[in-house]
Amino acid sequence: MTLEQIKTHLSTANAVHFILENGTQVPEHFHVTEVGVITKHFIDCGGTVRTEKVANFQLWNANDVDHRLKPQKLLNIIALSEKTLGMENLEIEVEYQTDTIGKYDLDYDGQQFILKAKQTACLASDSCGIPTEKRKVTLAEMKSESACCTPGGGCC
Repeated sequence: MTLEQIKTHLSTANAVHFILENGTQVPEHFHVTEVGVITKHFIDCGGTVRTEKVANFQLWNANDVDHRLKPQKLLNIIALSEKTLGMENLEIEVEYQTDTIGKYDLDYDGQQFILKAKQTACLASDSCGIPTEKRKVTLAEMKSESACCTPGGGCC
C-alpha cells in the first residue's frame, strides 16, 4: 500500500485498527511513534547495486491504555511527514514489536489495516547459481507410450 492509498482509506474510515495476518489485533491504544523514509542502498548476490526506498510507520504499544489514534490525526501526521521530509508516494512498510521488531507490508480489508508478513528473496537468482525448483511428478502422471523401454527411448 502506498501513502496515497492509506490517505484514501483514512479519509473514509471511522477508526484506525491494525491486525496481523494471523488475526492478532494490535492493541487499540497503539501509538505511531515514527513516520519516515528509509533508503536501503545495497549490492545483491549477483553484484548489482540497488536502492530501495519505503515510507516507514512504527507502531508502539505503551501503558497509555486510554490512547486512541483517530483517522484524522494519522492523516495529519502523514501530511506533516510529507511536508517536512519531502516524502513521495512510496510503498509503506510498518515496524511493529512482536517477539522482535517485525517489518510488514500493509493492506486494507475495508475496516482494518492488515500487517502482512514480508519475505526475503534472491534478487539475482539468474546469476547466483540457485537452481530452479523442479516440478514434482507422481508415478501416476508418468505414462510411457509402451510397457517396455526401447533402446534410445530415454525412459530407462
